[in-house]
Amino acid sequence: MLLPLLEGNPQAHLVIPAANHDFVVERLGSPLASRLIELDHGTSTTLGDLEIHAVASAHPTIERDVNGHCRFLGYVLLWQGLTLYHSGDTLWHDALVPSLKPFTIDFALLPINGDRPERRVAGNLDGHQAAQLAKAIGARIVIPCHFDLFEFNTATPDEFIAECQRIEQRYELLQNGQRLDLSSI
Repeated sequence: MLLPLLEGNPQAHLVIPAANHDFVVERLGSPLASRLIELDHGTSTTLGDLEIHAVASAHPTIERDVNGHCRFLGYVLLWQGLTLYHSGDTLWHDALVPSLKPFTIDFALLPINGDRPERRVAGNLDGHQAAQLAKAIGARIVIPCHFDLFEFNTATPDEFIAECQRIEQRYELLQNGQRLDLSSI
């Protein structure tokens, strides 16, 4: 649970989808409510020298609460001249590329484990789609995620690698726990 991490770091905040406020407070407790930063698609916040922009994610469609706030978000992070997009769980949707095109994405972290309803979990991009999305948004480098973590919900990166090579999309394949040295890029 995140509670010990937050207790040990009193200046830390959690950036969450505004639609999930009640759920997060219920899970983490009301004393942490003041440390929540709520975003919605198209909104942003700045914490020190880190700028965070929210982008809608789809499961399999963009889900909204009664106030119209997106339940699921990915985030574009701008920090010290680098731009990172972490999609979270998502499928490709009509607003995705237009929402990301205004940014110069250096790194895109995209899931590749696909959308299989029999798994009974949120669907994601598959390897082919992740490579294509990275190319469509002009990502300098795409890093696949959501593979080799859970036996019931994984995929091989082979399709992703083949598609990146076919469309000449630069990628980095990291194993669990492996670090990426940004100075080498």
